[in-house]
Amino acid sequence: MQNQEHKTALLIMDLQNGIVQHLGDNLEEALVPYEKAIKAAREHSIPVIFVRVGFSKGYPEISPNNKAFSAISNYGAMTVNDEATQIHKLVQPEGNEPVVTKYRVSAFAGSNLEMILRAQQIDTLVLSGISTSGVVLSTLREAADKDFKINVLADACFDRDQEVHKVLMEKIFPRQADVLTVDTWIDTLN
Repeated sequence: MQNQEHKTALLIMDLQNGIVQHLGDNLEEALVPYEKAIKAAREHSIPVIFVRVGFSKGYPEISPNNKAFSAISNYGAMTVNDEATQIHKLVQPEGNEPVVTKYRVSAFAGSNLEMILRAQQIDTLVLSGISTSGVVLSTLREAADKDFKINVLADACFDRDQEVHKVLMEKIFPRQADVLTVDTWIDTLN
C-alpha cells in the first residue's frame, strides 16, 4: 500500500485521441509505460485522474490573444464532444476515475482538478503525459507553487523534441520533483 504519510494520485494528462498521434506509428507500444503506471496505481488503490484539453461549442474560452489556442477555433475541432478530446481507448478511465477538462496547458487551468485533489486530501502527484514541454511542465510548475509533492514518470512523458524532453527531465524538473521511471515508481509502491 502507499505511504501513509502522503496520499498520492496519478495524473494521466492529454492522452486523448487528438494528441496521442504525436507518439508515432507504433501507438500500442508507445502507450505501454502509461498502461503500466495506470495498472500499478489501480492495484495499489492510488486514484487515477485523467486530464484532457477541450472547449465548449463556439470556443468562448479561447481568446484571440492566445497564440497557442486561437488557431483551434479557426479549424473547428477540440470541443468537449469531439472524438479528438476523448481519452484514448487503450488508457480508458474505469469506474469513478475522474476525467478533468482543462482549457489551457496546465492541468489546473480552468479545471476542477485542485478541488478534486483537495477533497480527496491528495498531497502527492505523479505526473505523466503528452507533452513534456507542455502539460507536464506547466502542471509541475503550478503544482509546486500549490505545495504538492511531485513525481514525474520520465518514460510516461513524451515530447516531440527529445532534446527538450531530456533537458527538462535531467536539469529542470529535479529542482521541484523526483524524476523516476515507471518501473522505479512501481518498486516504491511494493
